[in-house]
Amino acid sequence: MTPELPGGLDFKLLHVGVAVPSLGPAVEALTDLFGYKVVSGPYDDPLQKVTVLFLAKTARDVAEIELIAPLGADSPIQSMLAKSGGGAYHLCFETSELEGALEHARKNGCIVVAAPAPAVAFEGRRIAWIYTRSRQLFELVEAKVTE
Repeated sequence: MTPELPGGLDFKLLHVGVAVPSLGPAVEALTDLFGYKVVSGPYDDPLQKVTVLFLAKTARDVAEIELIAPLGADSPIQSMLAKSGGGAYHLCFETSELEGALEHARKNGCIVVAAPAPAVAFEGRRIAWIYTRSRQLFELVEAKVTE
């Protein structure tokens, strides 16, 4: 049984973030091994201190793969890369209402590790980062406004 979310909140898996030392070799591996192709990017995001791009196999994919490489030595993913060389980093969920989603996360024991801020890769839509009690990192991104 799926619990009802408060206030009409909705979440959709948008992408799986994968930390890599550099984009080129990772793109090549996903292309050669699995037939994925770049669908957007690369984007340099000085606020997040990373370079990202997105891959998918088809437009019908449930979620994309986001490759995340450090933009400089002070990038927040450098510590993960130093420990493990990279790998699965986070799941990103698009949400219908970012502030409500963050409040819902706090009520469920999450820590907001990065307050909402515009993201280059999402055409200025705001993203926020939460960390769960079970030590998982999730990115939340505002849904596109449809007119």
